[in-house]
Amino acid sequence: MEASEILFLFIAFFTVISAGIVAFSNKIIYSAFALLATLIGFAALYVYLSADFLAVAQIMIYVGGILILILFGIMMTHGIYDTAKKTAHNSLLPSLIGGFGIAAILALIISRSPWIRLVQKAFMPTTSTIGKEILTTYLLPFEVISILLLGALIGAMYLARAEDQQK
Repeated sequence: MEASEILFLFIAFFTVISAGIVAFSNKIIYSAFALLATLIGFAALYVYLSADFLAVAQIMIYVGGILILILFGIMMTHGIYDTAKKTAHNSLLPSLIGGFGIAAILALIISRSPWIRLVQKAFMPTTSTIGKEILTTYLLPFEVISILLLGALIGAMYLARAEDQQK
């Protein structure tokens, strides 16, 4: 077994274990920190697959923005360390049936898919190419998406303030 395969297995094991902690932890604070480890594991997998732009976007958007906001929200909640406040889990049996059903569907798809042989190529950074394409060829869709996201943010703030004024 080569060193790169050992590295991949370590990253995959780290990511799966932390995702399991997210799913099965009884305390929400543990789940939130395990989600941080899971997202970092996915970023490491992107780096391993030579998708540097996705790795940086994963770290900046999900780890740096959204997850830190979730952690601050959880920590600002009163009584988060109280043992009575635990996350509620649904019944184990429906969850297992659903999980095995999805696993069976994925196994069927994997077994019937034609797989492409790996091509050994040197690592080529893609960030500058993607940046040039976004700012030249795809500038209009990029700006439209930016305006759409800004509108969604303003709408969410308006709805949140309207609910506060009704209370």
